[in-house]
Amino acid sequence: MPKFHELDARVALADQLNEEGGPVILVNVLSVAPEDVDQLLLAWSTDAAALKNQPGFIFTQLYRGIAGSSTFLNHAVWESTDHYRAARLDDSVRAAARELYPASLVATPHLFRAQAVPGICVA
Repeated sequence: MPKFHELDARVALADQLNEEGGPVILVNVLSVAPEDVDQLLLAWSTDAAALKNQPGFIFTQLYRGIAGSSTFLNHAVWESTDHYRAARLDDSVRAAARELYPASLVATPHLFRAQAVPGICVA
């Protein structure tokens, strides 16, 4: 069974799921044993294929650490927290992938929104 860690010790993902609004960006750091990389890719692609058909899904991209790293970063954009929560909590949506994830997986999901910084970036 994969393990889950909170990215922010003060704000749990469960708390974030209760906040309304959108759009919302999921950032999930995924770490696996090197021998489980292929299994992670199979599980993630199965999961992503199911999620991309859900209402509110906009985009996802998987990144891999360089130099032989077995750490990945999933970046996904949803129209709202409500859409992400509905897809995440619907057991039928992700059932096909759930059993595929390797036991060595440690996932660190967290939700974000764009932050404006004057003169640098917009929200």
